[in-house]
Amino acid sequence: MIVLQDITFEFGSRILYSDLNWHIKQNEKIGLIGANGTGKSTLLRVISGEYSVSQGQISKRNELILGFLNQDLLSYLSDKSILEVAMEAYERANELHHELEKLFKDMEHDHSDEIMNRLHLVQNEYEALDGYNLQHKAESILEGLGFSTKDLQRPLSQFSGGWRMRVMLAKTLLRQPNVLLLDEPTNHLDLPSIQWLEDYLKEYEGTVVIVSHDRFFLDRVVNKIAEIEHEKMTLYTGNYSDYLEEKEERMELQMNQFKNQEKFIKEQERFIERFRAKASKASAVQSRVKAMERMDRIAAVEGPSASIRIRFAVDKQPGKIIQSLEIKDKRYDDNVIFHDTKAEIIRGDKIAFVGANGKGKSTLLRMLTGGEPFDGTHEPGYNVVSAFYAQHQLESLNGNYTALEELQTFAPEESDTYLRGLLGAFLLKGDDVFKKIKVLSGGERARVALAKTILAKANFLLLDEPTNHLDMASVNVLVDVLNRYEGSYVVISHDRYFLSRIANKIWSIDNFQLKEYPGTYAEYDEYLKLRKETARAKESSINKAAKIEKAEALAKVKTTPQKDTQQDKDKKRDRQKLDQLVKKLEEALSKVKVDHEKLSQIMSEPEAYKDAAKYKKMQQEFDILDRQLKHAESDWESHYLRLIESDPA
Repeated sequence: MIVLQDITFEFGSRILYSDLNWHIKQNEKIGLIGANGTGKSTLLRVISGEYSVSQGQISKRNELILGFLNQDLLSYLSDKSILEVAMEAYERANELHHELEKLFKDMEHDHSDEIMNRLHLVQNEYEALDGYNLQHKAESILEGLGFSTKDLQRPLSQFSGGWRMRVMLAKTLLRQPNVLLLDEPTNHLDLPSIQWLEDYLKEYEGTVVIVSHDRFFLDRVVNKIAEIEHEKMTLYTGNYSDYLEEKEERMELQMNQFKNQEKFIKEQERFIERFRAKASKASAVQSRVKAMERMDRIAAVEGPSASIRIRFAVDKQPGKIIQSLEIKDKRYDDNVIFHDTKAEIIRGDKIAFVGANGKGKSTLLRMLTGGEPFDGTHEPGYNVVSAFYAQHQLESLNGNYTALEELQTFAPEESDTYLRGLLGAFLLKGDDVFKKIKVLSGGERARVALAKTILAKANFLLLDEPTNHLDMASVNVLVDVLNRYEGSYVVISHDRYFLSRIANKIWSIDNFQLKEYPGTYAEYDEYLKLRKETARAKESSINKAAKIEKAEALAKVKTTPQKDTQQDKDKKRDRQKLDQLVKKLEEALSKVKVDHEKLSQIMSEPEAYKDAAKYKKMQQEFDILDRQLKHAESDWESHYLRLIESDPA
């Protein structure tokens, strides 16, 4: 599909890729990974043609249709409905639809062969593109991504950035490209939408390249991993978990090869040094010197990042109860969020708050801070000091401060050594701490804001989507931070790997009620699966029992001889009449079907378009027959079902 051959790309004075080679094949599902700043998103832009390489070449198949979802699409605004925006994906079908409308209007006064022939061609192409079903496809994908049916007619401009991004994702998917490039597609999705997208991509008939920090998502979707490291690309077969195992094996092998080569080099250097001055060994020495110069040096394996040595202590020990809410009612106008429910956090709780967006998770976090009014009571616990992290707090960072200055201003009592150590724990090391906030990436700014949250020395944290914009290494750092944290917290996140590592309780919302599951996310996930299986089994059992009961009742009727009562005679007479009616309806249905098919065949002939007035009359007759056919089918089906149900056997 796409071949990248010996490409080199420079971003300013920095080389991102040097002589990089990559062959993207048909129907591959690829996870593109690498450390922050290695150029994953940039490589997608290189493939799309947005960026040009300084060396090498990129070859693409002629019939290639490329779809590219990138974070820049967040800036797209429109007053069109989200359904209309999504359907912009059907460029050719939309053109044909508008042309059809114009042709039908022209036919009112122009009956030329040219108009008729053009109408025939346009209709054929529109039907070949499945034009009459495209709106249904768009509605299906939008609803799969979390939009309600009533939302589809709302203007795009009324939605937040995250929801607009979903529309852009729907538009990208609807184009049905044979190569799909997705840059962090799960960033703005809740768990149900992520699971829908996983199922969609697994069945997708095309090549997909995904940049994502969601390892659960990669495990469920991809069959190959492409890692950018040291300006090169390494390919691994399998999903993300397979990659981790294979990379560990490769690193172990490389480490052994490096050690063996180092041992060999030292032996050669000792020989050269020992016999350099001896004329009798000059030839052997020169031979070994040349061999050493020609040798391909095996790179040393970089060890794991230094573990975090900062102890995130809290200033005050809180009481047993951290927070408690009694919620009588919480709503926005007529939109009910919570009703007759309560929330309580106990010291030591590590709570993961999960569920679909728009159900009230962020609202509840604000209610816990006391910043969101509601009908009910809020009781903070004794000695509780809380800190709240949300995405909007990134905007409150001072762009003219360096990362270090931002922390110095927030916590002037802390030493620079401590603050630099804290930033280092969040992967801002060395000179990175002197970078201005305004030049930091979204992920880097998020890490500075998280460091500030830790500096608050709160004993209760409220974290709203803290993993957004974080790469995998940064997510691991946050996991380590929270596992070492001595306080309590409530975390909203859609990152299932992250949730599986940090929670001992799960909150969810069901029917305006807050539900609590006492256990890890993995246990909660198993509980949900078991509940679904139990519900399906129960439904199947009920259906089976009902069938058995009906069969037994019929068998009892058959085996019990009874004399016909007057009521039985009346039933038989009614059934005979119903049987005669069904036969008449069946005959009428057959006649309408024949007339419908006959007229449809006539209208499909090119000659039918020559006389516009005649064609218009046929179209009207066809519409009448179409309605008659649907009515006849419905009428026959309803009476036939009555006949079946009245069968005494």
